[in-house]
Amino acid sequence: MIVALIIACEVGFWVLLVLGLALRYLARMPRTGAVVLLMEPLLELILLIVTAIDLKNGAPADWKHGLAAVYIGFTVAYGHYTIKWVDGHFLHRFAGGPPPVKPPRHGLARARHEGKLWLRTVAMAAVAAALLQIAIWYVGDSGDTRSLHEWQLNPLRIVSVHGLIALSYLIWQKKAPEADPAAATEEAARPSEKTLS
Repeated sequence: MIVALIIACEVGFWVLLVLGLALRYLARMPRTGAVVLLMEPLLELILLIVTAIDLKNGAPADWKHGLAAVYIGFTVAYGHYTIKWVDGHFLHRFAGGPPPVKPPRHGLARARHEGKLWLRTVAMAAVAAALLQIAIWYVGDSGDTRSLHEWQLNPLRIVSVHGLIALSYLIWQKKAPEADPAAATEEAARPSEKTLS
């Protein structure tokens, strides 16, 4: 049941996102679209409540509850970022807005961007670990909580791997491609405006 609810929440996230953006830009109903977008956190709240009830009713604490905690953590850390990203693309594609700003591709700016994404992953891990710890306390000594303890390590592994990837962008910074030498020579050979006047 928990896995089915996680899938339903994921599908619901994208349905609400597309519906909210369609109302906002295509139907020209920005307030209604904003209300629909604000319903997104309700999905995670429902998942959290159902997970707690499942544990309270004596369901053995297992990987499904761990997955639910990680999913909620991911939504808390990356949900707003994802909505903003999709909103920019939707605005450009369907409402004549400016092209969305792309993340930097080179140098220290790219390393900073990757570092900010890594901090989101840290936030995801912290939320997931906290929810799992609350579930462990909630189950108490009466139940088997080994799987929840094991799931607390999974977000830490994700943080570690993502941290190494982000660090690689800092250590091995990709250099911006140099301007075309032929174009630079042509530009230098062209008379300046001051010379012409």
